[in-house]
Amino acid sequence: MTRSRLLQITATCAVVATIAIAASNAPSTAKAAESGDSRVQIGLNAAPVPLNMKGKNVALVGLGSYFVNVAGDCNGCHSAGPPSQYLPGGNPYFNQPEQTNPATYLGGGRNFGALIPGSAEIITRNLTPDASGKPIGGDSFQHFLHTIRTGIDPDHLHPPCTGAPNANCIPRPFDGNLLQIMPWPNLRHLSDHDLRAIYEYLSTLPCVQGNYPGEDPHRCG
Repeated sequence: MTRSRLLQITATCAVVATIAIAASNAPSTAKAAESGDSRVQIGLNAAPVPLNMKGKNVALVGLGSYFVNVAGDCNGCHSAGPPSQYLPGGNPYFNQPEQTNPATYLGGGRNFGALIPGSAEIITRNLTPDASGKPIGGDSFQHFLHTIRTGIDPDHLHPPCTGAPNANCIPRPFDGNLLQIMPWPNLRHLSDHDLRAIYEYLSTLPCVQGNYPGEDPHRCG
């Protein structure tokens, strides 16, 4: 499984997305209201793709969507890039009714280039579940929690350079052992409950295939 590092390029911004939640899987408004947290229903309304709610906690999923789609703009980095982030005619920056592209939603593959010329390029990873049903290509919640809390790159895709910079490493002053671009220094301050909500939401997403270079062509089963 591949992972890439995303970096906080802009301040977090709200994304109000058009939802396309299948009726058979649609979480009930009543269950969301029971949580007493207005962010739950806001988050459910903001989810731009059908969600697989089977066996899921509605309140956690809604809260997770709020963090992913409203309080933050995870898809802004974790899609394949601006040209394909929205469907044709659905780019809100063109004053069009917003329509997120489900084929790239949180599927990774956006290339932010190298932090230092000649060093490793930073490409965002795929956050959607793989065939296991676990998000980020099969991560357990404890794995996800450790990554966010520490910022340590579990795949070591761009270790620190030991000599001259090259395409496989990151030179000082950056620490190649840590996720670069990804705003984990902010996210690590969220509670375990909040991070569990994000994980729960990511677990409900449809699998997106192959937006990351070299990704397993059979990740979705």
